[in-house]
Amino acid sequence: MKVLGFILAFVSLSIQAIAQQIITKQDLSIFPKPEPGYKKVVIEVPHSDKDDQKKIEFSVGKWMEVDGCNYFNLQGTLETKDLLGWGYNYYVFKTNGQVTSTMMGCPDAAKRNLFVTAQPEMVRYNGKLPIVIYVPEEYQVKFKIFKAEEETYWAAEERIK
Repeated sequence: MKVLGFILAFVSLSIQAIAQQIITKQDLSIFPKPEPGYKKVVIEVPHSDKDDQKKIEFSVGKWMEVDGCNYFNLQGTLETKDLLGWGYNYYVFKTNGQVTSTMMGCPDAAKRNLFVTAQPEMVRYNGKLPIVIYVPEEYQVKFKIFKAEEETYWAAEERIK
């Protein structure tokens, strides 16, 4: 009987611990529907106790066949818009598809398939809210998570003589 009581207590505590770790994400239906020619892309990351020590960098881009030696950059603008009545924001990327590149001559370099991106955007990490980005249908979004070190450093003081 004692064993059964112990097992029930253990299972109950385990379920409570797991339930506390589950974070319900914001309902995406509160965000507007994409405009014609656009799609909604969502970045969702897990919540942690150290969300304030992390950042997310995302880039909008497209796979393209390019030459083998130059650097390429997608032209476009990323607008931050407010989700009225909710206090959240979302992003809209607009582009005409133009790409800039360096102009090195490389006639012998083989062509390559490259994910050509626009200027990356750095935003706060928030495991409780999604990052919603509207992009043209033929574009994609990649992201990286940056984490700060635990240790902090002191800046040197310059003394004027």
